Amino acid sequence: MPLVRIDVIKNQRSGQELRLLADTIQQVLQDHFHAPPRDRYQIISQHEPDELICDDTGLGLDYARTDQLVVIQIVQQGRDAATKQKTFAALADALASRCGLKGGDLIISCVGNAREDWSFGYGEAQFVTGRL
Repeated sequence: MPLVRIDVIKNQRSGQELRLLADTIQQVLQDHFHAPPRDRYQIISQHEPDELICDDTGLGLDYARTDQLVVIQIVQQGRDAATKQKTFAALADALASRCGLKGGDLIISCVGNAREDWSFGYGEAQFVTGRL
């Protein structure tokens, strides 16, 4: 049950385009990241252009980011490096083909956590209490 935060620049995509972006990410996570089909936790945040700053930090990247930038943060547990790398590549491919996103406009980060770090309602840690 990854929690996915999707950050974009405001007023660059219609509601339909944002939904396609989110749907595409969800499908890739199901296909490559072993996300359960009915577990969907996504937060889309839109920022003013000067509130999303993602410059090259000496990595030698040879492209400029555009106003179509998408930053994806996946809060997850238990995925190994190979699974993450395959998912990153699948996200880039799917977002390019379905949403027209250029590879240089995609940043992905995985953040790890543990089962006890989740509550899905009522302030209960369902994984700890055994309800999940």
